[in-house]
Parts: sequence; C-alpha cells; structure tokens
Amino acid sequence: MERDEFSDQLGIGPASRVGVHHRKNNSFRGISTRTELRILVAGAVNQDYLDEICQLEKLEELELSWPVTAETLQGLTKLRRLEKLKVDSPRNISDFTPLTKLFGLKHLAIENAKHLYNLRWMHPLKDRLESLALDGSINTTQKLESLDPLDGFVFKKLSLVSASVKDKDLSPLITCRQLKLLDCAKAVSTFDGFMALADARPDLQCQWFDPDWWPGRKFRGGPAR
Repeated sequence: MERDEFSDQLGIGPASRVGVHHRKNNSFRGISTRTELRILVAGAVNQDYLDEICQLEKLEELELSWPVTAETLQGLTKLRRLEKLKVDSPRNISDFTPLTKLFGLKHLAIENAKHLYNLRWMHPLKDRLESLALDGSINTTQKLESLDPLDGFVFKKLSLVSASVKDKDLSPLITCRQLKLLDCAKAVSTFDGFMALADARPDLQCQWFDPDWWPGRKFRGGPAR
C-alpha cells in the first residue's frame, strides 16, 4: 500500500477506494486527501470530520456510524455520486432536508435519530429511493408521526425495525406499488392495520401478516388462533 504522512493515523492509503476510520480526537485529519475513495465507513463523526468527508467527491457509499455528533448535513450535498447513505444516531441533526439534494441517492438508512419524527421533508425522494430504513436501536424506539408522507414511494424495501408510528396507519403503503418487503416492529401498527395491508397487498411480504404472530386473534374470517 502506498503511504504518506496520514497513512498511519487514518489506516487508509492515498489511492484506496475503500476505507474505514473511527475517529479518536483529531485522527481524521487528512482524510480529505483520500480522493479516490468510493466507499467509506466513518465512526464518531463530529462536524469537522464530516466537513472533510464532504470533500471526497467520488464517494458512492457512505456510512456514518455511531455516534454522529455533527450538527448539520449540508455538506453532503457536494457528494453528487453518492448512491448509498447510512446515518447512525445523529443526535444533533434536526434538519434532514439536505439529503433531498442527493439526486443519485438510491439507498437511505437513518437509525436512532433523535429529531426524526415528521417525514414530510422526504417527499422529493419519492421517485428515487430503492430502499429506505428508519430504524431504532436496541435500546431506543424510533418514533415517527405518520407514514402518510411515504404515499406512492417507489422503494422496494422499507425497514422500520424498533420503530413506532403514532397514527398506526399503514394505508399509505398500499400505493407503494414496487414495495415487496416490509420489515418492521409490531408497534408500527395494529392487528387490523396489518391485516388490512395484507388484504390490499397480497404481493407484499411482512412477518406480521402471519397469523402465528397474533395468538388469540381472529384472522381473515377464520377461527381465533
């Protein structure tokens, strides 16, 4: 591996196309020189670290792993080639709208986002995303107000693991005609809500459509399990 003055602290070579770096203090300094990177997993991302990452204009896949303490995602709009993005535990981010300016984005995952509740900001991503994950963590439920803003999205997979939805309404997903897999927490809806979606979308896979997960409940006109 070719080396330079930043190689030891970054663990990423000057010509590397794939890299992983978990920040310790200012150990990220110089990562903006890794201009050949296509895939990067970055841990403990503060604002200064993110600002350097946003200079890597060839990035196609970026994972900001726990914890993300940066306060704004605005710089990500420079990453015009980005197709896949994961943001884990962005505790200080309250404005996610810069993500709508990533016009090549196909796969988006936001996990355990303290200020992610209303999804209306996502509307510009309606015809772009192939997969969307809005998951909670092992110890924290991702609270969402409603799935109504996702009406008509073209994604094929939706993940709502360790999440809850205030209005419990799954009907907006009926119009997501390309959706094939719903991976979600039981708290996302009710028995009736899941059964209504199962009836409307028999082509859709979801574990909560299985009567074995609902002991004692009457299933689609049959006897109680």
